[in-house]
Formats: sequence, structure tokens, C-alpha cells
Amino acid sequence: QGQLVESGGGLMQVGDSLRLACAASGRSFANYAIGWFRQAPGKEREFVAGISFKAGGTRSADSVKGRFTISRDKDKNTVSLQIDSLKPEDTAVYYCAAPGLSQTRIYTSASDYYYWGPGTQVTVSS
Repeated sequence: QGQLVESGGGLMQVGDSLRLACAASGRSFANYAIGWFRQAPGKEREFVAGISFKAGGTRSADSVKGRFTISRDKDKNTVSLQIDSLKPEDTAVYYCAAPGLSQTRIYTSASDYYYWGPGTQVTVSS
């Protein structure tokens, strides 16, 4: 059974940068696409970025392009999400996720993902 755990969240100021990490354990996600999602209070969970772990191909939501960068470290079995120029609207719980089966396609719908981490809170104060 695979597990994903996010880290790196916290209380930030507008304009700060932040790097979130998603650590995988229990199984290899080398042939998976890993996605990052976020959920703000009262809103639906939304896709922000994804990466094909093996090939390194990436995909980002239009709303975060230019500020969010996703990357992976094969040796450490981790996926990172770099967030620059933080805005108050970036306040949310951030989750990483993987599909139930080995899949290199990067899905943008939360319903296509099976493994989820517990999330890490990012709060941006103005």
C-alpha cells in the first residue's frame, strides 16, 4: 500500500516563496504521474500542477503558470512544488496525489486520483 506525505506548508507573507514536498513510501511511484491539488475553505479541490515521475513531463493550471513549478527527485522519491510570489488567494490545504494504477498521463480531475496525502496548510497573510 502506497503512502504520500506532504510537508513544507506554513504561515507566509504576500510575495514570499515556498517549497512544498511530497514524499512517497510503501511502493514505487516511478511509473506514475503525481498531481498537486489545493483546497481553500468552502471551495472544491482544484488541480494546480502535475508531473510524470519517470519522464518528467509537467502540466500546470493556467491560474498558477509562471508562479508554480513542479519537479521530482527520483533518488529521493519525492515531488516538489515551488510557489513564488505568494498571494492571499494561494491560502489553502495543498495535497499531492497519485492514481490507483501506474499511469503517466497527468490527470487534472481529483476523481482520477486514488492515493492522497493528508495535506499541508499554506496560509498567506497580507
